[in-house]
Amino acid sequence: MRLKLTLEYDGTGFRGWAAQPRLRTVEGELRSLLDRVFPRWSELAVAGRTDAGVHALGNVVSVEVDGGPPPERAAEALNAVLPDDVSVVAAEEAAPGFHARHSARARSYRYRVWRRRTPSPFELRRSWWVSRPLDEEALVESAGLLTGEHDFRAFTPTETEHEVFVRVVEHAAWQRRGDVLELEITADSFLRHMVRALVGTMLELTPGEIARLLQGQPRAEGGTTAPPWGLYLESVRY
Repeated sequence: MRLKLTLEYDGTGFRGWAAQPRLRTVEGELRSLLDRVFPRWSELAVAGRTDAGVHALGNVVSVEVDGGPPPERAAEALNAVLPDDVSVVAAEEAAPGFHARHSARARSYRYRVWRRRTPSPFELRRSWWVSRPLDEEALVESAGLLTGEHDFRAFTPTETEHEVFVRVVEHAAWQRRGDVLELEITADSFLRHMVRALVGTMLELTPGEIARLLQGQPRAEGGTTAPPWGLYLESVRY
């Protein structure tokens, strides 16, 4: 049976998703605990391979299991052994050919910028504290430029495994919610560090400069890469 698991996790205590020797990762935790819940399992795949410090509200995993609890009890069984900073928020049986990564049609991310003049202990590792003045109207204009098909090579590290840099952004918008300024962005897929590089660059450059970067300029022309702790993988659409 193939399971679709929706995961929520606080990325603070993890060195990202991917399993690494002697490092605590989300995949490493999940693999060890799948062993305790299911007699046999294989073909573990994830929709978003989040980096160290990045959070998830709705990352999706697919896994082939044999034995163990039925789908309606899988979340409860896994949460009984998972650490407190990871939760399976939903579990369901998926079609035999379902693959968490390859079957995905779009992913949505949210980046949170804390805008109060003073820091908040409750926002530590939950958002990026930026107290300097920002032109929020310019940010809104810059976000509007992202929609559609563009070459995003200016927003991913120069040394990358990506060969194609064109992505299609369905939606991008800045929203002010109290002391938090949030970028919401949905695309067919994302380059490594793409959202963080977009955030850092939009906070530093004008909409005109952003428009030029979207024509396939090199990474050196872009701005700062925002820190990981403000980034959330919000949902995956299939």
